[in-house]
Amino acid sequence: MQEFKDRVAVITGGASGIGLGMAHSFAKRGMKLVIADLDAQALEKVVAEFEGAGVPVVGQLTDVSQLDQVQALADRAIDAFGQVNVLCNNAGVGIPTSARNMKLKDWKWIIDVDLWGPIYGINVFLPLIEQSGEGHVNSTSSMAGLIAAQMMGAYNVAKHGVVALMASTERELRAKESPITASVLCPGPINTNISTHSLQFRPGHVQAPAGGKKFGKMGSNIQAALEQGMDPDEVGEMVADAIRDDRFWILTHPRWAGTVQKQLDALREDQSLTQA
Repeated sequence: MQEFKDRVAVITGGASGIGLGMAHSFAKRGMKLVIADLDAQALEKVVAEFEGAGVPVVGQLTDVSQLDQVQALADRAIDAFGQVNVLCNNAGVGIPTSARNMKLKDWKWIIDVDLWGPIYGINVFLPLIEQSGEGHVNSTSSMAGLIAAQMMGAYNVAKHGVVALMASTERELRAKESPITASVLCPGPINTNISTHSLQFRPGHVQAPAGGKKFGKMGSNIQAALEQGMDPDEVGEMVADAIRDDRFWILTHPRWAGTVQKQLDALREDQSLTQA
């Protein structure tokens, strides 16, 4: 069973949304926090809030699509606390666009953040966690990593990759009888600001005016669904409990597993693709 008290957790995309929910749940369990984010203002705010509550914490401005910045994050964690026990590869972006119409630069950006970010995280941090002798690696995928709905092509591809990455990692850890464990988070609708952040940090695009939104119809519908979604702090509790209990799959909306089962049934029965 994973211990939490006085252990060190590194969370990417940790200044808001699901990442901040994880930080809250880990702090409640006595962990020290290393919070990484691309939003400098949000990062400064949450670090100050945790410090005010007496939580040992450091923040690091990090673009997870850049290996050197992920390495700098690891260096900061070791300098601050001397070890890493838990890594949460949580930073992510997504824009609703047809797979056949999406610009290649947007394909690259989404896959760099959503898939290469976790790849870099495991490459850099897993050896450090193994040095500590105990720990866990979690990556945030999505139900989009299990069911590929239309109009989210690049996001679907990246999130399917994250599921494969974590399943491969967990099987390899078990094969070597490692004390390190792994899990994958596949959330449904969660009340986060991923849509606004994706617009804000999308390379080469003019940012929306303060308080403004440039989602388009599809994006506005997705954002509206997110705003009615689960509280990120509830997700953070699910992640902490799954790490404690050594569960690989973390589903915020387990009833949606039925949609995955329908797809598997169709694969076996007539090789058709079900509606998602």
